[in-house]
Amino acid sequence: MRQQVIVTTDAPAALKPLLASAIQAELRLLELSLARITERLQAFEKQYGLTSEEFAQGFAAGEIGESLDYIEWAGEIETYRRLEGQWQALQKATLH
Repeated sequence: MRQQVIVTTDAPAALKPLLASAIQAELRLLELSLARITERLQAFEKQYGLTSEEFAQGFAAGEIGESLDYIEWAGEIETYRRLEGQWQALQKATLH
């Protein structure tokens, strides 16, 4: 799905470089967040001997209990997926 956003301003500063810089800064923040979450996911995987994908499938199917660790793990997976989607969207953005 292709989306287009039109931004206008009366400010004298050139808007395109500002937007490009803001997108790059947000990409860097998302990359740092994804790296931190990856470390936490790997710790859960090591502790419980499951990949995050295996855990997510079992947790969603109700095959895995609801301990505090499991709820946190599921939340980290969901956060990772959401941030990765944002990263991909910004990575594909172009300014004309």
